[in-house]
Amino acid sequence: MENSALAKTTSVDVLIEDWASDKDAFKNVSWGKAMMWIFLLSDTFIFSCFLVGYMSVRMTTAEPWPNSSEVFALTIMGEHIPLILIAIMTFVLITSSGTMAMAVNCGYRNQPKQAAILMLVTAGFGLCFVGMQAFEWSKLIEEGVRPWGNPMGAAQFGAIFFMVTGFHGFHVSIGVIYLIIVALKVLRGDYEDRGYEIVEITGLYWHFVDLVWVFIFAFFYLW
Repeated sequence: MENSALAKTTSVDVLIEDWASDKDAFKNVSWGKAMMWIFLLSDTFIFSCFLVGYMSVRMTTAEPWPNSSEVFALTIMGEHIPLILIAIMTFVLITSSGTMAMAVNCGYRNQPKQAAILMLVTAGFGLCFVGMQAFEWSKLIEEGVRPWGNPMGAAQFGAIFFMVTGFHGFHVSIGVIYLIIVALKVLRGDYEDRGYEIVEITGLYWHFVDLVWVFIFAFFYLW
């Protein structure tokens, strides 16, 4: 009986020690960064469901799917250029990741002014992206694309296009507002005593938005 009780106590002690070690592994992570990671994880599930749903619909629809190279082409100086606007949007968003990374670096170097300026530049790139996306939407709406149908092929195309790109565009818009608010607070000196980890936390959100666009670009525009 004593051996059984000792074995039971030892097992409980081992379990407690395991849980305690997991807690120690995360004790140096701030609550702000931890909450951002949890939020991004939940958002990853949502975007994954959207993209999986898109692939399922596209592979099972009986009607022909619209040709992305034709749908998203622009005529410039008489030349019909496929995906030119999407390529520019992708370049702008990837460039914004670079400026955001430099802002985070400046934050940890205790250079708040440079960090804030780079965050505002990043927000400017985000505004350019949203503006180009609005132009893309208006162009397709003029051509008759609707959430319930379109003249180019499968009726599901419009619903999926507006849902996926709209949800991502909403995230970019929120990110722009977030960047501007944090940048202004950094300039005002609100984080001088606490440090500039908030710049990194903001960067996590922005890099996530950029990464999601890479998947949307690959699955939606190139496929």
